Amino acid sequence: MVARFLSLKLTLMGNTFRRSVWQTIGMIVAALYALGAVGLLIAAVVGLGLVGDPAWAGLAITLGGALAVLGWWVIPIFAFGVDATLDPHRFTTFAIPRRTLLAGLAVAGLVSVPGIATVLLALGVSFAWLLQPGVLLVSLVGAVLGVATCVLGSRAITTLLAPVLESRRYREVVTILALVLFMTIGPLVGWLANGVEVSVEPGSDSSTGMQLLPLFEQAAAVVGWTPFGAAWSLGSTAYDGDWAGLAGRLAVALGTVGLAWLVWDRALGRALVRPPVGDGSGGKAKGLGMFGRVPFSPTWAVTARTATYWLRDPRYSGSIAVIPLLPVIMYFTSQSTGSFFLLLATGPFVGWMLGFSISNDIGYDNTAFALHVSSGVDGRADRWGRAIPMLIAGPLVAAATVVASVWVADSWHLTLPLLGLAFGALLVSTAVSCAVSARLVYPVAKPGESPLKSPQGAAMATLVSQGIGFAVTAALALPVFAVGIPALMLGGVLWGLAAILVGILYGTLILVLAVRFGARVYDRRLPELLQQVQSFP
Repeated sequence: MVARFLSLKLTLMGNTFRRSVWQTIGMIVAALYALGAVGLLIAAVVGLGLVGDPAWAGLAITLGGALAVLGWWVIPIFAFGVDATLDPHRFTTFAIPRRTLLAGLAVAGLVSVPGIATVLLALGVSFAWLLQPGVLLVSLVGAVLGVATCVLGSRAITTLLAPVLESRRYREVVTILALVLFMTIGPLVGWLANGVEVSVEPGSDSSTGMQLLPLFEQAAAVVGWTPFGAAWSLGSTAYDGDWAGLAGRLAVALGTVGLAWLVWDRALGRALVRPPVGDGSGGKAKGLGMFGRVPFSPTWAVTARTATYWLRDPRYSGSIAVIPLLPVIMYFTSQSTGSFFLLLATGPFVGWMLGFSISNDIGYDNTAFALHVSSGVDGRADRWGRAIPMLIAGPLVAAATVVASVWVADSWHLTLPLLGLAFGALLVSTAVSCAVSARLVYPVAKPGESPLKSPQGAAMATLVSQGIGFAVTAALALPVFAVGIPALMLGGVLWGLAAILVGILYGTLILVLAVRFGARVYDRRLPELLQQVQSFP
């Protein structure tokens, strides 16, 4: 029966290559990227164990494995569940014993790009102990237990929390929190790592000169006794000859796997009898909302609907929540580099990012785009309707970001040039979005799904579309940079006012021309756009 589950998962995985060219390209790119990353990591750790200090290899395996377990356990919570290709609820009528069902789902859960990458990496890094056969055997046992901890723990947590994960309010809050953490963790780690120094013992020879970082060494010692790192620390513990510690950590690893299996078994048994359903809660409608605050016309109707998206759709509101954090991120990055250049560039960057955020509005519409087709909304009304909310809120957000950045950097004399660059970047990127979104549409998360979810085949299409949009925006924004950058370097009020005038006037001209171009493309390709949006997986 386990082999049957594995066969089903392989068949379903193979069928993804038949759906569309974009899905095939996306799967191939993801597989090649994962294989390359795994190969580099294995080579680095194994080389460290064979040529360098094996203690460093043990440290890397313990901490890296703990991070892998943490990712397997936490990411599905933010992504609202695990891969549901083999949904256990589909097997309720087949009278399959629950233990057999658990075993089949656990093995099938490894048949994916992340699963295969985890297995290869776990087994590969164990060969860092190739020169110590006994330690190698212990490390391979730890790798098997570590992979089991990843899969079983992930399934247990998501199945246990399934009723909560189905709540719309939970999804909205967790989505924003996930985006905030994702945006801040990199710069924060870099800032912290900048203050870490490697300690070298005086008088040590070349073979023992490099010592483990005290902070990481202490962290590995603690993590090795937790469910996250116990399995991964077995090899390094055996290498140190700490047999009592090895027995204790093996007990922790086995206990974690057993507990995860028990929790998943109980939670799955409850879910099969009482499947989780949405809470059905939603906001209470009062009046017409934004539709009652705008004039009666097709353009303003699209404006009201777009504004409603920005206020109520987590796929939009999540990106808005990240904007105030960008100055903080740039501040920590500037602290690590010793320059405030990135902090001062936050305002123009926010303007560009806000304008480009509507570059795939049609894709976000999903089936609601049929309303535009059936109601006869023309291209100009659609283009302006999607741009107006950004033109109202965007300048305020960009200006506030500029003021915050110059205040922190104590560079008030650069306020006017930075405002000119920010307004120009906002208008030009909005213009490019109005033109590009009528021609290039790519798959995105559907309404109600996690914004972190990427549909199969969307990676390459997104990369191509955004790459083209970025290149066009950079080319069209050259006049804005040609005035704004000298204004930053030369200073003076006149140069600052010139940067603002050029940014606003030139950006407005490009916006008007882009809306006209986008409207013509939209009117000509309306049936194809509808067909393309409805074909998204």
